[in-house]
Amino acid sequence: MFSPNIGSVDRAVRAVAGIALIAAAVLGDGMAWGWIGLIPLATAVVSFCPAYRLLGWRTCKLRQSTGSSR
Repeated sequence: MFSPNIGSVDRAVRAVAGIALIAAAVLGDGMAWGWIGLIPLATAVVSFCPAYRLLGWRTCKLRQSTGSSR
């Protein structure tokens, strides 16, 4: 659907941050942080960030074309 624009390091940081926010909400008293934690976790899972696309940013390497038609 969308071409990936998040690199592996960026994905890992987003996943850890998302899980940490969700864990803080579950273990603490503020559930709103859990909902906010879903955003970085979801973008890490799909390797796509809509904000990066709007800003023209990309943290992943571009795929090189090998010339084969797959």
